[in-house]
Amino acid sequence: MKLGYELTIEQTQKLVMTPELIQAIQLLQFNTQELESYVQEQLLTNPVLERVDKTDDDIHDGEPGEENDRMSGGTEESRESYEFDWAEHFKEHGYDDISYSMGEDSDDQSDYSYEQFVSSEPTLTEHLMMQLELVSMKPACKMIARYIIESLDENGYLTSSIQEICQVFRAREEKVMEALAVIQGFEPVGVGARDLKECLLIQLKHRGKDKPEARLIIENHLEDIAENRLCNIAKALGISVKEVQDISDEIKSLEPKPGRQFGSSSDNRYIVPDVTVEKVGDEYVIIVNDSTAPRLNISPYYQKMLREADKDSNISKFLSSRLNSALWLIRSIEQRRQTIYNVVKAVVNYQRDFLDHGPKHLKTLTLKQIADELGIHESTVSRSINGKYMQTPRGLFEIKYFFTSGVTGQDGSSIASESIKTIIREMIENEDPKSPLSDQAIADSMEECGIEISRRTIAKYRDEMSIPSSTKRKRF
Repeated sequence: MKLGYELTIEQTQKLVMTPELIQAIQLLQFNTQELESYVQEQLLTNPVLERVDKTDDDIHDGEPGEENDRMSGGTEESRESYEFDWAEHFKEHGYDDISYSMGEDSDDQSDYSYEQFVSSEPTLTEHLMMQLELVSMKPACKMIARYIIESLDENGYLTSSIQEICQVFRAREEKVMEALAVIQGFEPVGVGARDLKECLLIQLKHRGKDKPEARLIIENHLEDIAENRLCNIAKALGISVKEVQDISDEIKSLEPKPGRQFGSSSDNRYIVPDVTVEKVGDEYVIIVNDSTAPRLNISPYYQKMLREADKDSNISKFLSSRLNSALWLIRSIEQRRQTIYNVVKAVVNYQRDFLDHGPKHLKTLTLKQIADELGIHESTVSRSINGKYMQTPRGLFEIKYFFTSGVTGQDGSSIASESIKTIIREMIENEDPKSPLSDQAIADSMEECGIEISRRTIAKYRDEMSIPSSTKRKRF
């Protein structure tokens, strides 16, 4: 056996993730707001990029991809094709043919109105503090009341015990209870309670319906109410089932978490749709929303500097590098728009019955189906829809909503799980409340309609929709 060192040449193929490819993948994953932030960041880090003020002349029509075809040269060109003599290019053509214009809005039709934005709402603590300022109290008692308000959790429950508050202020229990009673009289009703039972009793008292039977049910039979064991309650209290049901309905209408109607100190989230689908005549038009990001262009100042600089100088090399990065960014943004447009167009074509007739007509759809139709990889489809929303005539949906599994009908057609849920919900809404449908009865009824589905699947979908079982839905 020969031992020693030698040099050999081996040819292999492997995928190398260049910075430009990584950037293109990141851009595809961004939603509209993230894209806007990223473009603003690039404007700060790349001096060659320039923001151009939007004018009516900038507005362009047509499908994505038309604007930059002459400068991008197709989507399959290699990175090396962009690394050429920029100085000569600018001498011959200038910089007008290298730009990226985001979608524009006309003056008479804006995507957003002031009514779409939610003003900042006060937090629970701020709301209670404002009410406290209107109450005439002794300073010491008001200090205790402020402490109680600050001790409430996000649902409005008191997290500190009365004894702890007494120790903090070295006050008698009567003083603390007096301050707590004031807080419990504030809006929202039920705030300041120490547990669920006290919260419900406060609300019943506020409504003037805290009769003895209702108090006993709250104090001793909340679990029976949750399980709809009304007969057990009626037997224990010696009243009719109908009376128990009326009290149960009243209790169920109360708010177990009175503080949750108030937002936190953070701002409310506003969803900007990434794609808008509008029906024009008999066709659906897809509009990729990128109107919030600025228009990108190449700075004429640095164009002039590059023309005048020595080709071998560091300035020329730096500017050429920045120009390559700028062009790749412009091309990647346009390619992102084109990819999202193609994916959404394929989804809309496949789910047209849903758009025309509603949720019951949603079809099963997988990433692979769209990927095969467009000739791209499943991961590309996934990135192009992840975290993005579509505004349709049927409402605002996450694009993922249209990709759903389901069951196969007796005729071989596929039925999406969301369609099954819609059918189940409608059947339960129209059932006899005194004799509600069991999961098996729903499954049998759907089988008669040509949909084979098991009782377990019915129960699973019902739980996902937060619909109680038939025993808990029964009315007396």
